[in-house]
Amino acid sequence: MTKIGIIGFGLIGGSIARALKAKAGFDIAALSRSARPLEAGAAEGILSAWSTDDMSIFKGCKYIFICTPVDLIPSYVERLLPVIDKDCIITDAGSTKYGIYKSMQAFKGLKFIAGHPMAGSEKTGFFAANEHLYENAFYILAPNENITPEERKAFKKIVMLMGAIPLEIDPKRHDHIVAAVSHVPHIVASALAATVKSLDGEDELMHTIAAGGFKDTTRIAASGPEIWTSICFENRSEILNVTDRFIEILSKYRNDILNNDKDSFYARFDDASQYRATFAGKRDTDNYHTLFIDIADEQGILAKIVTLLSQNGVNIKNIGIRNSREYAGGVLQIAFDKKEYSDKSARLLREAGYSVKEG
Repeated sequence: MTKIGIIGFGLIGGSIARALKAKAGFDIAALSRSARPLEAGAAEGILSAWSTDDMSIFKGCKYIFICTPVDLIPSYVERLLPVIDKDCIITDAGSTKYGIYKSMQAFKGLKFIAGHPMAGSEKTGFFAANEHLYENAFYILAPNENITPEERKAFKKIVMLMGAIPLEIDPKRHDHIVAAVSHVPHIVASALAATVKSLDGEDELMHTIAAGGFKDTTRIAASGPEIWTSICFENRSEILNVTDRFIEILSKYRNDILNNDKDSFYARFDDASQYRATFAGKRDTDNYHTLFIDIADEQGILAKIVTLLSQNGVNIKNIGIRNSREYAGGVLQIAFDKKEYSDKSARLLREAGYSVKEG
């Protein structure tokens, strides 16, 4: 039986363990600083071995997932080397890839696959972990030169067992992409929230009347400051590059207004609007009331949900699978044009046993 090791038994590591145990019944060993989640994992039958400090539990592992902050990974690799077999593959699950990819080159002969599952939740810890977290989510992979084509193929099968979609990307390009589509948007959302706070009066009228558009734009500013400080400084150079470009483009909008150049301003808005529309296949859900549901990737599951809602008089405006959803749980996204439909659907789905998050 394939043996899997996991270091860091929180939301990410715990969800990997739950998925691989449920889908393939692998022998799983885990190490974490706190004994409580490990004891729970063992009690549930997920873990066959666990420890808070003994690396020998990873002897015989084929794959080891290190699901800790990136700066801790090298020290864990050093502790693993005397224990693991030479063909053991080590992988991580961090949000930045180039730095850890380069740092692993210090370990000669190490088989390493830099990994980044593009899924998460606003909740943390093992007790928030679930086996469906990675269903239909992109899972970025950057194997080093010691990984053979056969090993690449085998690891992709492991990723697909979790329900995820493996996608190989150069680690430097990965960091550039996530800086643009994830990291800088978090900074911008935070800056917008800070701007309104600085402009609001003592009566807090801005805060009172801030509605749909502002709340949607700044939603991700509510993410934890600890994790985002770590991520942004790990990806410092790429974030600075993207931020410079953003400031350059924002300045063009400002100059159009300053110079009363309505034609140029209109063209910028129109170009961005058309590009944004392509993200949802010409149809968007942002103006609707939205639910996010954790579901398994199994035959008939969508039909079951749609039937449940339609039989109870609910009209669905849009439905789709979310392949990239870091720090926002729920693989299935359903949109409604009326809040009463959203509220009713949330109740029906929860009563049917689904995990539902309101957008």
